[in-house]
Amino acid sequence: MFAQNSKPKIQAAFQQFLKNPALANGLGSLTVINAKTGELVFEGNNKVGMPTASTLKVITSITALDLLGPDFSFATKLYVSGDIDSLGTLNGDIIIEGTGDPTLGSDRYPQTKPELILAKWKEAILSLGIKQIAGSIIANDQLYKGYDVPGTWMWTDIGNYYGAGVSALNWKENKLGIKFNPGKPGQDARLLDQASNPSYRLINEVKTGSVGSGDNVYAYSAPYSEVVYLRGTYGSDLKKTIEISVPDPALDLAYDLSRVLEQDSILVLDTIITYQRLINSNPQYQIPGNKKLIHTVQSPKLMEIVHWFNQKSINLYGETMLKVIGGISANKTNTAEAASMVSKYWQTKLKIPTSEINTYDGSGLSPQNRVTTNAIAQIMQYAKGRNWYANFLKSLPTINGTSMKSGTIGGALGYTGYQKSADGQEYSFSLLVNNYQGSSTAMRQAMFKLLDALK
Repeated sequence: MFAQNSKPKIQAAFQQFLKNPALANGLGSLTVINAKTGELVFEGNNKVGMPTASTLKVITSITALDLLGPDFSFATKLYVSGDIDSLGTLNGDIIIEGTGDPTLGSDRYPQTKPELILAKWKEAILSLGIKQIAGSIIANDQLYKGYDVPGTWMWTDIGNYYGAGVSALNWKENKLGIKFNPGKPGQDARLLDQASNPSYRLINEVKTGSVGSGDNVYAYSAPYSEVVYLRGTYGSDLKKTIEISVPDPALDLAYDLSRVLEQDSILVLDTIITYQRLINSNPQYQIPGNKKLIHTVQSPKLMEIVHWFNQKSINLYGETMLKVIGGISANKTNTAEAASMVSKYWQTKLKIPTSEINTYDGSGLSPQNRVTTNAIAQIMQYAKGRNWYANFLKSLPTINGTSMKSGTIGGALGYTGYQKSADGQEYSFSLLVNNYQGSSTAMRQAMFKLLDALK
């Protein structure tokens, strides 16, 4: 009776939505489920694969929480190899070994701040009486075979903070903040000094934009790039730090540790390098077997990671979770292979055909992703019955008075979440649109009006 009474109202709102001129050459898809009973309330184009944008993050979050558990955490370990002589010289290496912690060095959590982690590592090294390192600092990033960016991401994205790839040793969310001193419109926007490492240099081609033009700065680089190009415009009245992705975060971490040690006059006599760079030059290289563990950094729990993943749409968090899902499911950490494991997981769990979850990453940045609203809504409904649901719900932003995750990418918009109506009914829903025309603001307002039918 409830479904029969609700469906006409939602159907009328959906049909009116589809008449929007902005969708003359586009498509809208909506699935609504009774969150209390699991009964399908409404389906409109719900078996059509659609670009997801960041709404894909809910599938990655729920899969990770279901498979790994909300208390799962990543470990990053600090080792020394070799012997320490009577003068305090380490005849060996300092080795940082990562398992993909996306929060290492992040400012979002009090225990992950970079200065805190580096201070603890320095303290552990000093406690051994080390005064000089007659060897190297090695960032062991071998777990994911170095620094990896999903192959379906766009060139205009991967040089910017939201397009940062994944390493076994992520550091400061694999991004770098840069600042500009703008001139008059049309003149060069001067790049101010900022910390980096000698493995790459910034080439600044940014011009000053007009008042109110804002941030139109884009960085162009790829993993292991030796040059990062900065292009676009920076508003003459703008006072903003621009965030770009770094070419090799594991190497950045090794350099940051060396700088902290230099403050106590502890010098590295050999090299500062990553495992991937070592085996590129010497395929037979192996990490020393006589290493000694001196410190372990444990990441925040997975639920805390999911919280910021959904609240701030941090793509790095999703790509790291995806690699762990693939690794645990089938020892497949390649992004595309791991994404296929997610599809198979829900085929097994909820009998959702793999053709309804056709994805290439874990965050939704790939424009090739195609998922049905039927699949998303079913997975959202599944989460309702898990013991971690209350905290997962808190991870969803509140938009237009509704707890839901948004997504936007090249002509596609989406919202998925939970709604409690005025009469006490509860819904799990997913709404996606593709190839709309006009402004994203106008389309969002039309989507909000449609979702208001659930209130």
